Amino acid sequence: MIQRELLGTAQVPGGTELRLFRHDRDFMIVMGHNELMSSRMSGSEVALATETIKRLRDRPAPRLLIGGYGMGFTLRAALAALGPKAELVVAELVPEIIAWARGPMADLAAGCLDDPRVRLLMGDVGITIDGARDEYDAILLDVDNGPDGIVRDGNDGLYTASGLRAARNALRPGGVLAVWSAGPDPAFTRRLEKNGFTVEEIRVAARSNGKGPKHTIWFGVPR
Repeated sequence: MIQRELLGTAQVPGGTELRLFRHDRDFMIVMGHNELMSSRMSGSEVALATETIKRLRDRPAPRLLIGGYGMGFTLRAALAALGPKAELVVAELVPEIIAWARGPMADLAAGCLDDPRVRLLMGDVGITIDGARDEYDAILLDVDNGPDGIVRDGNDGLYTASGLRAARNALRPGGVLAVWSAGPDPAFTRRLEKNGFTVEEIRVAARSNGKGPKHTIWFGVPR
């Protein structure tokens, strides 16, 4: 039997410890007993990109903010779907996540961080959003397990009324706020609507073959 191999650990600023494992050809990022992400399950992370881009309706030079990098599934899907004039800003809080992407998971990353359309920001995506006004055609958030964060208490601010207002201000007219979650959250749907968004919610299989648990993605367009 092939055993899991611990490849590295990372301390989330203001949060908990992450561990990177390899099992045969698969990678897993684990927090405690929770598997936060796995190279076996990319379907909903890919959908976060492709379904958002569908809702942008062929803008010629879209500017997207992705927070955070994870295993890069969302970034790679966005790069594949967008043209040469697109710009993708990736905000990642944990330096080791990027080191792992360039190191043991380099084959999985497939050079996406070196694409000329990509700009990497090391830091809290919330700070990036707070400082933006009419700058992004879409903001894609997958920084925790969903609006009820477990990795870092500071992530909760993204999903509060003030965090949602900041995201709305950072979007260009007709822009899209897309939020990934491991499961549904009716209270968050209501919060999006209360803070000026027209909301669409979809359920997407975790695996690219349509199998596995169902994850939730919200799409909010400022009214």
